[in-house]
Amino acid sequence: QVQLEESGGGLVQPGVPLRLSCTASGPLAWGGIMAWYRQALGKQRELVARITFEGTTTYADFVKGRFTISRTNADAKSTVHLQMNSLEPEDTAVYFCYFYRLRDFWGQGRQVTVSS
Repeated sequence: QVQLEESGGGLVQPGVPLRLSCTASGPLAWGGIMAWYRQALGKQRELVARITFEGTTTYADFVKGRFTISRTNADAKSTVHLQMNSLEPEDTAVYFCYFYRLRDFWGQGRQVTVSS
C-alpha cells in the first residue's frame, strides 16, 4: 500500500506563485510514477504534470513554462512538488496527487483558487 500526504494550495491572486507537495510512504512507495492531476468544477479530471522515479517529466500543454514538477526520493519515501507560477483564474481546481506502482493511488486533493 501507499499513503499520500498532500500539502499546499489555497487562495491566491493571479500571478502569485503557489506550491503543492505530496509525500508517498508505505511498502510500495519506493519507485513508481508520481503526478498531479486537477479537476475544476463541472469538468473532468486532467493531467497537469507527471514525473518518473528517474526524473523524466511530462507536462500538459496548458501549464508548460508556468509549472514545474520535481521529485526527491529518500528513506523509502518519494516527495513530489509542483511549483505553480503565473497562475491564472483558469487554474482554479482541486489538485490531486497521484502515484502509480502496480496500481493507482490518489491523494484527497488540495483546493487551489486563483482570484482577484
